[in-house]
Amino acid sequence: MLKIAVSKRVQIVSFVTLLSIALLYMNWGPPHFMEGGSMAADLELSLLDEPVLFEQQVKPILERRCVVCHGCYDAPCQLKLSSIEGLQRGASEERIYEPRRLTTMQPTRLFIDAKTTDQWRARGFSAVLNEAGKSPKNNLQNSVLYHLLRLKQQHPQPTQDLLPESFSLGLDREEICPTLETMDDFAQKNPLWGMPYAMPNLSKKEYRTLVSWLAQGASVSPSSSAVSTVLPQIKQWEMFFNQPSNKQRLVSRYLYEHLFHAHIHFSASPAREFYRLVRSTTPPGEAINEIPTVRPYDDPGATPFYYRLLRYQPSIVAKNHIVYEFSDARMQRYRELFLTTDYEVDQLPSYETQIASNPFKVFAALPTESRYRFLLDDAYFFIEGFIKGPVCRGQIALDVIEDRFWIMFFDPNQSVITNNAQFIGEMADELQVPADGGSNFELLRIWTDYWKGQRRYMESKQAWFKTIGTHELEHAMNFIWDGDGHNPNAALTVFRHFDSGSVAYGLVGEKPETAWVIDYPLFERIHYLLVAGFNIYGNLGHRMSTRIYMDFLRMEGEDYFLAFLPANRRKAIRDTWYVGQRSTVEELFSAPQAWLSTESVIGYQTDDPQQELYQHIKNRLADVTQYAESINRCGSVNCKVAAAEIAAKRADDAMARIAQLQGESLHAFPDVAFVRVRTNRPENDLAYTLIRDKAYKNVTSFLADENERDRSDIDKDSMTVVTWLEGSYPNFFFSVALSEIEAFTKRCAMIRDFEDYEKFVDQYGVRRTHPDFWQLADWFQDKQARDKLVLSGLFDLNRYQNR
Repeated sequence: MLKIAVSKRVQIVSFVTLLSIALLYMNWGPPHFMEGGSMAADLELSLLDEPVLFEQQVKPILERRCVVCHGCYDAPCQLKLSSIEGLQRGASEERIYEPRRLTTMQPTRLFIDAKTTDQWRARGFSAVLNEAGKSPKNNLQNSVLYHLLRLKQQHPQPTQDLLPESFSLGLDREEICPTLETMDDFAQKNPLWGMPYAMPNLSKKEYRTLVSWLAQGASVSPSSSAVSTVLPQIKQWEMFFNQPSNKQRLVSRYLYEHLFHAHIHFSASPAREFYRLVRSTTPPGEAINEIPTVRPYDDPGATPFYYRLLRYQPSIVAKNHIVYEFSDARMQRYRELFLTTDYEVDQLPSYETQIASNPFKVFAALPTESRYRFLLDDAYFFIEGFIKGPVCRGQIALDVIEDRFWIMFFDPNQSVITNNAQFIGEMADELQVPADGGSNFELLRIWTDYWKGQRRYMESKQAWFKTIGTHELEHAMNFIWDGDGHNPNAALTVFRHFDSGSVAYGLVGEKPETAWVIDYPLFERIHYLLVAGFNIYGNLGHRMSTRIYMDFLRMEGEDYFLAFLPANRRKAIRDTWYVGQRSTVEELFSAPQAWLSTESVIGYQTDDPQQELYQHIKNRLADVTQYAESINRCGSVNCKVAAAEIAAKRADDAMARIAQLQGESLHAFPDVAFVRVRTNRPENDLAYTLIRDKAYKNVTSFLADENERDRSDIDKDSMTVVTWLEGSYPNFFFSVALSEIEAFTKRCAMIRDFEDYEKFVDQYGVRRTHPDFWQLADWFQDKQARDKLVLSGLFDLNRYQNR
């Protein structure tokens, strides 16, 4: 006999309704979808007596099991599960990352481009939750999400070895986005494709919690507002941004166009509370109505607008979590840089595209040094903007860079021509980056207007370069910004992980093949090309022109580095970086070459000037790079990393052996692998990242296939090992006991081919089918969350390999 405990919350439910629910959950037959069918479910009826709470019970499961693949622009079927609004919006067959798209796609940004479910339905999104009559039966029977969860329970995936080839795991795989009407057909053709897709099943408790919540109507408590400690800061900052003077309005516009993508964190606020700086039609004190422009410099319209701070509600995912802090000290810094300086803003610039997309015209009235120092103060944030980026996949920027390189900056105090405001003003037209004008013919302008402008700019710089004379190597180091002796943003390392990337403080790893030195015009153009001006929904012409122009900017940064080397070695060194690629680029874009033979730095003592230069740079930046490891490991120069010193030293010594691996033996390794080293005390377990640095002859935009790597490429591959979790997209997990760490590294060093690697994985790897997969994934998520309270976000598992 079925016992039904009725609480006060469900007393209004009739006996007939309860009986129908009981019969529903007693039926364990095959599922049938839509009206008239009966469904199978393993939900215990008693769970319906107590409401399932979204924040406390459901959200943690969604984050760790669903958001890890459905949290960004590249979420399958655009189904974003990082917020209830994403669930209510549903799914779409239209792909944002579609390389063959010729026309501009209508933006589909959650919270911005449509505000109601009806508006999303009009945009072609289909429901994954019940939108028919509300009852427990209908809430499940008419829920695509439920059927996908149920399908996984009925057809568990294998629990060992590789997943079968029937699983499609490539990033560009064809996506099938079932609707309620097509669910039967989907299930019959793809019985193993339930959710979580190509990952181990949910536990029984997790499954029951989600299904109970769906049956109860997928209700969510109202979104929380700012905590009381933050409200005064919000009021202060909104007042700051909305001062009426021309000077303040221009400064606010500059700050907004550089911070629009930030997850802003207030000092003294809760660690996981973030905001976005937006333009709103409503003034402070009223509900925010965000203006839905695609780019931050797009015309906001003729009516007055206001800069507002909007609470960021979705779950935080690592791949678009780019943090910037607001504090009293920050506001004071802004005043010092931009407001107390003596200059006038007689007229505000327009929002016409060709003007608005050129920061050297729009912000010409703002002091050049102030703009450069603003970028330098938080160089990590701005470099992360284009390397990691809010767009979730970075092919446009990353297809044209090396797998690992160092970044340094010119000192703003030195008399470099590109620090000169008059020179930059004269070159403003030449510094124009491609703007998304909506036409595929924009691509043709790269070979005409943009390249001609870039060439004139290079010629003007070279004319100055010939006048600077020579500098002793030690003295030349003064041209490299040292962070004013305390700012760790002076030295950064960029990692490319195929089509994703990450940034670390300091000069990480062995001396890289290439390095960049960045000046103000280069820094600003990178931001406006790849962050402020890049439209993820843009057409083919926009994407291609962005990639080609990024080639120019990459070479510019690398050539600045080469300028510190002896003139008679520059071309030879440069040619070894890109065998076969530079000649192709230079045939298409004939660049001025005079700088190659102009001597500027003398005093080298060895036959390997590039390595000698690296050592001098490391010496120059020693004061700031000493903070790097602490920041990389736990987000602060003052934090202490809790780990047993003896265990850490033993593991570090062993892992150093892996860092020495090179060449073909690395060919089987993924781009990014996380390693957990288990100790006798779990709280002292250690985390490492193995980063495979692939060598390329060709890293140009579309002039060569980046995957065409021959023996001379592969032989130069190397491995970087860091003592923290680096990157947003781990490709594989390893788990090893500290007692076996020497054997682990020895076995790793013995890998010569894929067969050796598979045996290594059999012993230490955690495949998608491994019963402990979720447990280890949770450990890495927890480790990162503990170490970086503010900077951490959920790792994405879309790129996890089937090895």
